[in-house]
Amino acid sequence: MSKVNTAAPQSNGSGVFKRVAQKLLERNFLLFVTIVLFIIAYVAGLFAFKDKNFGNLQVFLNLLISNAGLIIIAVGMTMVLIIAGIDISVGSVVAVTCMMLAAMMEKAKMEPLPAVLIVLLFGVVFGAVQGWLISYLKLQPFIVTLAGMFFARGLTAVISLEMITVTNEAYVKLAQYKMYLPFGGYLNRKGEMIYPYIYPTVILALAIVVLGYIMLRYTKFGRTIYAVGGNEYSAMLMGLNVKRTKLLVYIINGFLATLGGVAYSLNTLGAFVELARGFEMDAIASTVIGGTPLTGGVGNVIGTLFGVLIKALIETFVSFQGNLSSWWSKIIISALLALFIVLQSLLAMRKEKQR
Repeated sequence: MSKVNTAAPQSNGSGVFKRVAQKLLERNFLLFVTIVLFIIAYVAGLFAFKDKNFGNLQVFLNLLISNAGLIIIAVGMTMVLIIAGIDISVGSVVAVTCMMLAAMMEKAKMEPLPAVLIVLLFGVVFGAVQGWLISYLKLQPFIVTLAGMFFARGLTAVISLEMITVTNEAYVKLAQYKMYLPFGGYLNRKGEMIYPYIYPTVILALAIVVLGYIMLRYTKFGRTIYAVGGNEYSAMLMGLNVKRTKLLVYIINGFLATLGGVAYSLNTLGAFVELARGFEMDAIASTVIGGTPLTGGVGNVIGTLFGVLIKALIETFVSFQGNLSSWWSKIIISALLALFIVLQSLLAMRKEKQR
């Protein structure tokens, strides 16, 4: 009786698994690098700042609390970079959003809800104008958004040259509302159990990340965004509406920029002309470190979230060190940005050779 060879099917199954794993790694290599980099940096922080309670859960949650607005804005920036665009106006949009909210609530005595709705509508209109100029008139995104940056920053100064502090009772109450977690608590010196907390802005930011991930990965519009960013001409041949897709992406980006501005306002409870200066570069850097190249066609909001967390972690390291200038965080982030741009270039060259 002949023996049945069972080794071949196992070998074939193992080969299929390896091929699938290899494809997943190639597609998500930069995301993998970003997550591993964050884990390594966080573990290093646990050892380096053990005496300063770096391992306390609240320290990690503070990374999300202080960067909730940036996370929201970076999600919009991810979509813009996927279509091979760019937006350098978001920092100024944050500033004008905070100033509009402060002026409406403090000078016009408006309630928070209508004030927030007005700034969100402003963001939609602002994004629509920029998107129309870029998609239908085919103007360069850098030039259009540069003009948008000057316009939004100038509008901030027109509203008020003085700092405005928000004292609206309902708004302040929302900004200071702590949502305590039922785990991760510790006993203080008085023997009281202290539980870690987050603010509503963190829930909002994480919800935007989830919605952005679902939209990009599981909807027709999301697949169209990737197609347009990968190759506009091919997308047109496939019957996709490239102009409308770009317009909608900039509208979403404008909305998220003002929504991030609202979260930023809840953190600062104030506004002044120079607020959020350079914020657009933080958003772009976080997105690129998260694995979204400037060339378009590739990107992931999960990577963007980790990119923001890496930036926040570096700033926390500098703060915990105590004797370092805050500018060291900018230097380290710029080095990481250069590293990821080089990695993206090498991956692009490899794919080109494989073709």
